[in-house]
Amino acid sequence: MEHRALGRQGLTVSVQGLGCMGMSVFYGATDETESLATIDRALELGITLLDTAESYGPFANEQLLGQALAGRRDAAVLATKTGVEITDDGRLLDLNGRPEYVRRALERSLRHLGTDHVDLYYLHRIDPKVPIEETIGALAELVAEGKVRHIGVCEASAHTIRRAHAVHPLTAVQTEYSLFERDIENNGVLDTLRELQIGLVAYSPLGRGFLSGAITSPDDFAEDDWRRTDPRFQSENFDRNLDVVREVRRIASAKDVTPSQLALAWVQHQGAVAIPGTKRRRYLEENIAATEVTLSAEDLAAIEAVAPHGVVTGDRYAPEFMGTLNG
Repeated sequence: MEHRALGRQGLTVSVQGLGCMGMSVFYGATDETESLATIDRALELGITLLDTAESYGPFANEQLLGQALAGRRDAAVLATKTGVEITDDGRLLDLNGRPEYVRRALERSLRHLGTDHVDLYYLHRIDPKVPIEETIGALAELVAEGKVRHIGVCEASAHTIRRAHAVHPLTAVQTEYSLFERDIENNGVLDTLRELQIGLVAYSPLGRGFLSGAITSPDDFAEDDWRRTDPRFQSENFDRNLDVVREVRRIASAKDVTPSQLALAWVQHQGAVAIPGTKRRRYLEENIAATEVTLSAEDLAAIEAVAPHGVVTGDRYAPEFMGTLNG
């Protein structure tokens, strides 16, 4: 497994990580036994970066990772997130970037994860009621205390990233990035990350599974799968986006790889660390094989021809899911 430096603060991770959210919430039925086996297999195959958040469950996903890493904490680079206020009994409230909440949430995450430190602690969403400098200042204090090794933000604008980085160096920014979602190429975020040498962690690198080629109908989803409300999976949007997936599949077939492997290889080629989410070993193994896929100039041109910026139809999220993007 290739490893890649995230930022310039000394954190090195596997070029592909594992998004663990779906093991506990949002993507239909869960199976703890299979999820634990999937984490075991990921570590065995060389993945080091495991990604979770206190809001995934809430708490259930952190607790799952705590169970998976019991007795072998040092085997993983553990990333979790705060910034969405949650009561101790698991009720989701509002965005909260106040220093006192960040500190309280971190202590709770440490208990759930069964560890004394988090390797990478993100602000999950930007709280517009709190200056980003105050929130990052609190994260910097946690770094000084040794409870957090590195910090990052998620879904932030270029302006906010600069403000945050000026308070304490950011190791990574996590944002959606895939052949279906390329806005960071045009809104200044990608250029800012490269200029400041901040790592890019790409979530949903398979377009929430669309780019796997395995989804052929909105009816493929379980009743409790939140993608049933995702605009990109609705009516005409679905049909148009499926046409793009068919073209990606055609290019992948010519290289004798799967659409997932082609899409992940493209994200990794851009310099990002991809964190595809899965809760099954068979998909994990397929995804990891993407780290062995090389893309020629001809491959990249063919991909660009069928999946240029803006090719996807439909908003990224239904409004109630997005939270706030701070300008």
